[in-house]
Amino acid sequence: MAKSLVIVESPTKSRTIQRYLGSDFEVKASVGHVRDLPVKTLGVDIEHDFAPQYETIRGKGQILAELVRAAKQAEAIYLAPDPDREGEAIAYHIAHELKAVRKPVYRVLFHELTKKAILSAIDQAADINQRLFEAQQTRRILDRLVGYQISPLLWDKVRRGLSAGRVQSVAVRMICEREEEIARFVSEEYWTIDASLEGQTPPRFTAHLDQVDGKKAAISNQDQAQAIKAELGQATFTVGRVEKKQKKRHPAPPFITSSLQIEANRKLRFSAKKTMTLAQRLYEGIEVGADGPTGLITYMRTDSTRINDEALAEARGFIGQTYGQNFLPAKPNLYKTKKSAQDAHEAIRPTEVAKTPERMAAYLDRDLLKLYTLIWKRFVASQMADALYDQTTILIGAGRYQLKTVGTIIRFPGFMTLYVEAAGDEAGKEGEDQELPLPNLSEGDSLRLLELAAEQHFTQPPPRYTEASLVKALEENGVGRPSTYATILSTIQDKEYARLEQRKFHPTDLGKLINGLLLKHFPAIMDIEFTAAMERQLDQVEEGKIEWLNILRDFYGPFKTALDLAKEGMTSVKRAITPTDIPCALCAGKMVIRWGKNGEFLACENYPSCKNTQDFTRGEDGSIQPVRRDQPEESSERCEKCGKPMVYKQGKFGRFLACSGYPDCHHIKAETTGVGCPEPGCPGMLVKKLSKRGKVFYACDQYPRCKFALWDRPVATPCPTCGAAFLVEKTSRKGGGARLACHHPDCGYVKRQEEED
Repeated sequence: MAKSLVIVESPTKSRTIQRYLGSDFEVKASVGHVRDLPVKTLGVDIEHDFAPQYETIRGKGQILAELVRAAKQAEAIYLAPDPDREGEAIAYHIAHELKAVRKPVYRVLFHELTKKAILSAIDQAADINQRLFEAQQTRRILDRLVGYQISPLLWDKVRRGLSAGRVQSVAVRMICEREEEIARFVSEEYWTIDASLEGQTPPRFTAHLDQVDGKKAAISNQDQAQAIKAELGQATFTVGRVEKKQKKRHPAPPFITSSLQIEANRKLRFSAKKTMTLAQRLYEGIEVGADGPTGLITYMRTDSTRINDEALAEARGFIGQTYGQNFLPAKPNLYKTKKSAQDAHEAIRPTEVAKTPERMAAYLDRDLLKLYTLIWKRFVASQMADALYDQTTILIGAGRYQLKTVGTIIRFPGFMTLYVEAAGDEAGKEGEDQELPLPNLSEGDSLRLLELAAEQHFTQPPPRYTEASLVKALEENGVGRPSTYATILSTIQDKEYARLEQRKFHPTDLGKLINGLLLKHFPAIMDIEFTAAMERQLDQVEEGKIEWLNILRDFYGPFKTALDLAKEGMTSVKRAITPTDIPCALCAGKMVIRWGKNGEFLACENYPSCKNTQDFTRGEDGSIQPVRRDQPEESSERCEKCGKPMVYKQGKFGRFLACSGYPDCHHIKAETTGVGCPEPGCPGMLVKKLSKRGKVFYACDQYPRCKFALWDRPVATPCPTCGAAFLVEKTSRKGGGARLACHHPDCGYVKRQEEED
């Protein structure tokens, strides 16, 4: 009897599904996409209505041959890549390759990998969603038109290996503009005054100065603060008004892709890429003892907060049994999903609430367990009762001054027993009310002044973006899709347009340069609203409201005009020379500013007869300030040994951090790669090191406890084929440029660095 063939994306997923479907089905993996636009050419026939020129991806010929062989022997074919646009494209291209087999082909959507969900999905198999595929194809062509036509322009004008992306360039713009805001920011001094007070009953409490003569208090200098403090010291403090309110705090909705990335970054300090890689593993299946491969969470690429009725009932039953009926709301908590959400998916949740983090701890490594715990707690808490608390606001009169204090008493913790959202980057601003217990006070009560404190502050510039806040900003502005955020954040770092320092994005000189060039010559591509409008149009293609070719036709005319103008008018930075009055230290010439691989530098105008070069910084007025060869660059880190500032130094094999207390302190810190150690359970990071013979290699910073090491430079980009946490950069001795490859020897994935992501 012929079996039915099920084709999924990953081998891990295939093993999980095979266990549930049994011997009547054969499950095969395509290992990602099988056809795509060519790597070395544009691959879009612009003259013939943007016809895409697909070809079999290198290395996928053998996989396709195996799928064709299996399809010939099958009764029916079920295409089951991931349930999103990319998955629909994979299904479409596999169906194209299997057309000659002439067997019934169905599309299956696995939103979670449990037996019931898998069997139900097979029963509900349908046709490939042509509109969903067209939305993916339109995005792919748009990205190819932008990336493959602007990138060569940047190679010619700046340096090879650069890239421009329709969405990544907007993300770089946001980082650069935030840096400009910080540079323009003028800090202003202000003072606050707090009074420590005591009523007839404890506890003592603190109130801050709120108003002066009926207006909001604004103290700009020490003299004002001291004068007010002296006046308050002689005043009588009396309770003016007491406001008591009972308030509710609602639980947060279950995770969607963006909120999972944001919360995992804030609570677990995971990068967006790491979060998605771990979530993919939890979705595809983990070996759970005798149960075998088991999917632990629902599909992790979603922007819907919807939960099915069965999962809601399971969660409510667990809450009532575990925490008690008072922790269970009368009706299930339902959350509003934004209009643009693809509501076919559920929110991210555990496939089975009974699989608690405590039960799964034996089967998950440390990071997988952390992420699973986060997802499990957030989901269960989303269906728990509100937290109830009493908030008391007390206004206190003291002559012409009014002071204020706010206190909170939790009456019922509700969902907060299990889970509370992490505070965002804006949390904890100075002057915010403190939530503290207060004594029982009534209007007219006299208060005793115990202490007055005046404190100086300075207004702070807007914070730099973290991964969490950048994802939040991209989502709020409608730039990109939640499923693309992790790739965007990785790409802008891989291309050296931005770097993470102390978990915050800083634009590099290269990033600022590219941003400036693109803003000048491609203002539409760099416009946030234009990019967001394009995302909305792609959604409308999926909904059948817009024809996909109309988007490409409307886009390409103005883009081609801008591209032609840029080819003629864009400044050739790598050929540009800016003269200065700085004398060369080695000859009679003057130093000029040139652009190199690592940004601007000073070089002698008499090059190549004089090869003197020197780094420089710019003063606040834009003046050029040469950096002495032995002058280290300051960092924001402190020495772990003596506490003195760490500084960047340039060695034979690149930059490293060293203690500024040298030679009294010899502590140095290797240059980190930003890639976590792949050894199970190891908390280390891979850092750059030197062998005894001076050869660069990369090893775990937990040595000798962990001895993982490799020669090739790791890059924080997961393997799209096997899901490995990072790729490695390889350079051929025979030329051909750098390429990225999977570090797992059994995978074989390779991608040239010049290829647009």
